[in-house]
Amino acid sequence: MGSWELMIDVLVAGVLATALMDAWSALLRRIGVATLDYALVGRWLGHILHGQWRHAAIARAAPVKCERLTGWVAHYLLGIGYVAGLVAVTGPEWLLHPSLAVALAFGLLSMVVPWCVLQPALGAGFFASRTPRPWHARVQTVATHSVFGMGMYLGARCWQSLSTWAG
Repeated sequence: MGSWELMIDVLVAGVLATALMDAWSALLRRIGVATLDYALVGRWLGHILHGQWRHAAIARAAPVKCERLTGWVAHYLLGIGYVAGLVAVTGPEWLLHPSLAVALAFGLLSMVVPWCVLQPALGAGFFASRTPRPWHARVQTVATHSVFGMGMYLGARCWQSLSTWAG
């Protein structure tokens, strides 16, 4: 597998995995479950550029220019980055023969970022401890990152099938 092909495979699998996670979040919102607004991630990133990385409540922080776009771009770049991390750990062969167990394990491992970085920085505390319903938020994180892990697997499988079919 050449380096360009590897980069394209990682990119496609990351985008597809993130899109599946977004579809899951949209389903949750449709049934009345609140999910992360990526504009707040963009707001957080905008404030980081000015030296403030931690907030008591990011929703009350001053909005920043292009926060919604910034948050969504960051979200997809992180999804691509997770697939790159998985491939860095397992080797590029994983993209040719993806394993569901490995993808789910890596998806669950990725929960460290929201629990220990994003939630505390946005004001929700470590492991969502400062949210109104911490265990609900934790279970939602587990479910969402499980869906992301499934998406990494399905993204790699679909792209491999399409690439093989297209010749």
